[in-house]
Amino acid sequence: MHKIIAIVNVIAWGGFWAFGYLALTTSLADGGQMVTAALLAAAGGAVGLWAYFQLVRHSERTGYAKKPNRVYQRDDEEAAI
Repeated sequence: MHKIIAIVNVIAWGGFWAFGYLALTTSLADGGQMVTAALLAAAGGAVGLWAYFQLVRHSERTGYAKKPNRVYQRDDEEAAI
């Protein structure tokens, strides 16, 4: 399953960059095509971010990457000191 998410990640970021380039380089006379390319770039970026965060979460769970450096609060008296 994570290999599929990795493939989706690569395809989504590729779409983001390709359609983002098209949206930026399309002349203002072709407004409809520019809006379509911008929407497709935004969708590619959103799916790419989602897939990236899923892969990061999986790598932290499996021990491939370090766990996040966070301090969790305790409920006992030592936490108040």
